[in-house]
Amino acid sequence: MATERSTPTVLFATAEFGPYVKVGGLGEASSGLAGSLSSMGVGVTVVMPDFGLIELEDEKRWPLTGLPSWCPAIEARSGRTDPETDPETDADSGRDIDIILLAFEGGVRPHPYFDPATGESWPDATWFYMTFSAGVAALAAEERPDVVHLNDWHTSAAVLRLPSDVGSILTVHNLAYQGVDDPAWLGRMMESVDASALRVDPNAFLVDGAFNSLAGGISGADRIVLVSESYRDEAISEAGGFGLHHQLRQRGDLVSGIRNGIDLGLWHPADDLRLPVGFDHGDLSGKEICRKELLKEADLDADRGPVIGMVARLVHQKGIDLALDLVPFLDSLSARLVLMGSGSPALAEKVRDMAELYPNHFAGFCDYDETMAHLIVGGSDLLLMPSRFEPCGLTQLQAMTCGTIPVVTAVGGLRDTVVDTDSCPRRGTGFVAERATSLDLLNALHRACRGWSNPRRRAAVQRRGMTADWSWTKPARQYLELYRELQ
Repeated sequence: MATERSTPTVLFATAEFGPYVKVGGLGEASSGLAGSLSSMGVGVTVVMPDFGLIELEDEKRWPLTGLPSWCPAIEARSGRTDPETDPETDADSGRDIDIILLAFEGGVRPHPYFDPATGESWPDATWFYMTFSAGVAALAAEERPDVVHLNDWHTSAAVLRLPSDVGSILTVHNLAYQGVDDPAWLGRMMESVDASALRVDPNAFLVDGAFNSLAGGISGADRIVLVSESYRDEAISEAGGFGLHHQLRQRGDLVSGIRNGIDLGLWHPADDLRLPVGFDHGDLSGKEICRKELLKEADLDADRGPVIGMVARLVHQKGIDLALDLVPFLDSLSARLVLMGSGSPALAEKVRDMAELYPNHFAGFCDYDETMAHLIVGGSDLLLMPSRFEPCGLTQLQAMTCGTIPVVTAVGGLRDTVVDTDSCPRRGTGFVAERATSLDLLNALHRACRGWSNPRRRAAVQRRGMTADWSWTKPARQYLELYRELQ
């Protein structure tokens, strides 16, 4: 008779955790996955830097021990997050969950990656996240969880100091960010480490003569997960591996792809308190009200064709420049585009310039606002995602849940989640451009506008997207199986 497997305990290390600290997909994915695992009974404790932004209930404090001499003293604060922090939503993920915040001198800052006053990246980012990684390893030595779940380069270096009896998983959300710095960092990270107990050759942290936190994590973690199956395939190729394809290939079957999910407590349109009115696939009349409110907020004419929404960080990866190339053609498509995002000052300036040149069919918002993001995703007819690469993508999942038809490039998780309606009429959920070029995107957008103008076809595409399961349930079960392999 088979014995029932015990539920694993997991220390979940991340630089972001929504809704409290959320810059992009990492913050949403961390809270969504942790919340789903917790609902399954997994003993998840989230650990992140203390940015001074989270209030904890029943708080306990203690100093960490076993830190290297270069590392400042670290105080751990543990407790539960306050479920009333964000009263405008009723989502469970990211709330009322065990969390440990690591506080250290010089660590409290208003943003995890850049100085809001200057827009520049923190010059001591490597020091900050290497300190955090050392703290994660010290905490693991104290707590002895079954598994430490690391996320991206900010936590990867912890593998150097993790206890040998603790399993480790590294989720790579974006290979483009690797934590590259002076090679002297390897010597610092190796300080007081028992070389005989190492699970990874320290030289794995050196790539092209530079210290590379993510490379070492890939080489040392027991399991490596990319955030979609297609992204896993792209990551082991020279074209898509950002210089780390060799390290990923060497890990063989230990590298897998698990698609991210979305938090349906936040993104189900029937219950979304950030929308003017709710709706579902059985009655889309509320979506029309959201559409009118979006056009009002964007100050765009309500009597033209489809409304195209776009919510993305203003960075090269997201194809912002490709989207702006399409703006002069919107009039011929009888369409309008509403774009919102924050990031590159140069791209933000281009967005503002295009809004001034084409005020009748383009509106740009260069400061991220959560309520406006929900209105764009929920109120638009089409969603544009012209990404040059996309590990998973969450916005297309949110859009399909809201009956907004995605127009995407055939990369990473976009390829895995959006089925081209023209190619597969009975399964289609959107429109796919095979290449991230202005010409291919214009063609896909033209096809999407034509499809939108056919009410019967549009309703079928919307229904397929809205009734698909984009939740965290299946991905969380896949992670749970990995945890159990390491118990």
